[in-house]
Amino acid sequence: MISVTKIFRFEMGHAIYGYEGMCKFIHGHSYVLHVSVKSVAENKEPIQQPGFVIDFKLLKKIINEKVIQKLDHTLVLSKEYLNMHPNAGEGQNLLVWDYEPSAENILFFIKNEIKDALTPYYEITKLRLWETSESYAEWENRF
Repeated sequence: MISVTKIFRFEMGHAIYGYEGMCKFIHGHSYVLHVSVKSVAENKEPIQQPGFVIDFKLLKKIINEKVIQKLDHTLVLSKEYLNMHPNAGEGQNLLVWDYEPSAENILFFIKNEIKDALTPYYEITKLRLWETSESYAEWENRF
């Protein structure tokens, strides 16, 4: 299997309801997202012209439309957080989720946003979301 990876960056704020550490407060990160995809073709032979698994321009277009434009410079809070802090999202570029916007759940959101945009020709093999320079969450397709 041959896969390719493209890297994206975005800024996003969040807070984690029910957490006892500092992440219970609204704060932000400069996220770095690695998106790896493969062709659904088996690649037993060299890839035919133009020789790409996927054109990086196409992958960039998909991720920008489905993910970056939705998350960049937003504040993501759970419904439960807003129930306890009703004024938290006033005047903000706010997204409200049914679940906590942890790095793991942000990957869940991203996977669901892009999976249908890639089919039937491509499949996500791995998503890696760096929340800090030392910490990331990863989703891997175990096929």
